[in-house]
Amino acid sequence: MLENTRFYRLAPNQWSMALLKRFESNYKTLGYAEMNEELVDHLNTGRYKQYILMFYLPPGYTLKVDFTSYKTEQPSFFFLSNNQHFQIWQTNEEKAGHFIFFNTDFYCVQIHDAEVACDGILFNNIYNLAMTPVAQADEADIEYIFKKLIEELDEKDVSQEEMIRTYLKQLIIMATRMWKIQQFNPASHKIKKDIEIYRAFSRMVGTQFRKKHTVTAYADQLGMAAKNLTATLSRLNLPAPSDIIKDRLVLEAKRLLCHSPYSAKEIAHQLGFDDPAYFNRLFTKRVGASPGVFKKQYLSEENVQR
Repeated sequence: MLENTRFYRLAPNQWSMALLKRFESNYKTLGYAEMNEELVDHLNTGRYKQYILMFYLPPGYTLKVDFTSYKTEQPSFFFLSNNQHFQIWQTNEEKAGHFIFFNTDFYCVQIHDAEVACDGILFNNIYNLAMTPVAQADEADIEYIFKKLIEELDEKDVSQEEMIRTYLKQLIIMATRMWKIQQFNPASHKIKKDIEIYRAFSRMVGTQFRKKHTVTAYADQLGMAAKNLTATLSRLNLPAPSDIIKDRLVLEAKRLLCHSPYSAKEIAHQLGFDDPAYFNRLFTKRVGASPGVFKKQYLSEENVQR
């Protein structure tokens, strides 16, 4: 365990809402808070699950996103969509981080840059969660942008909204560039094109997985043959498209099993399976446990951690 870190539990009301800076206008919302131990239990209540979240965390944090745990060994970005579940278990007592939440009315792909917006690589990625470690050389620039964003939240000016959005976009662009360099080698035009195809495919799976379960269905939308889509992802050292589709279905099934009252049969229907038995076989093969056993194991682990 890193020094100057600890596990803890605070009552949610110990964190003052006065510490939260917030912009709201015509259904557009963005909020900011300094990321420290007083904030964590407030976040762990799930009260921000309707928002898109950005964390910038120093070394020493441990958090669980959906069903995977992550530990920061250096300053790192995390980007979570509004359908993801998270719990923060460990913090750094001496160094604070940053927490931003916003809705799609404030910043969204249809309005803003398609490369860096809410359903881009950082926010809609099944296999490579956008835990983006930050090099020491970039830390000062990132802290400066956060400083300017915080200052802008205190301004009362007609241009405030656009200035806040500009700083948010700068952070997303910087993190996107870092993540792409870390995951791929985007120097060549061919790789850049492959990344764009993967981004589009990932976005489609994220929004259509309940209705479309075949590679051909997505390849047709992309205007390419299924075998070419498979080859594209292979060049990026990513799993086959069929595996990405299946694992997205299984991930959603896990979420519903553990965070909703629905039965396995009802979940199978919600995910577009006409045959619940086939869904059970698919889930068991991918997870190594049946839906019922997985749910019992998860709830048992959660009770132990609490």
